[in-house]
Amino acid sequence: MSMTRHRKLIEKLYMGICTIAEYQSIKDPETKRTRQTEVTVLENQPCRLSFKTVSSASEFDNAPTISQVTKLFIAPEIIIKAGSKITVTQDGRTTDYSHSGVPAVYSTHQEIALNLFDGWA
Repeated sequence: MSMTRHRKLIEKLYMGICTIAEYQSIKDPETKRTRQTEVTVLENQPCRLSFKTVSSASEFDNAPTISQVTKLFIAPEIIIKAGSKITVTQDGRTTDYSHSGVPAVYSTHQEIALNLFDGWA
């Protein structure tokens, strides 16, 4: 199977859309002051969220800890800078996430681990 065909099959699984925003320094032309503001760099990009529940037990308290790993699947040519805000709408829900690691980039797609967005750093 060709890479183009394989990519098209993967992209058929994309059920969501996302908007990518960065926190950038913008100079106000009137006041000449620079301020930090949220700037949208990409809108309505097809994507897919994947969720995995992970449980583990600590050797100290034997209490199980359950956490959820969220991954974003998106086209490989999209560049999402660390610290970006990623707003994803999928299955009728919209949630804000932040980029939380180095993406795994393949010829057909990329996978990015996400955290819930907790404000600009």
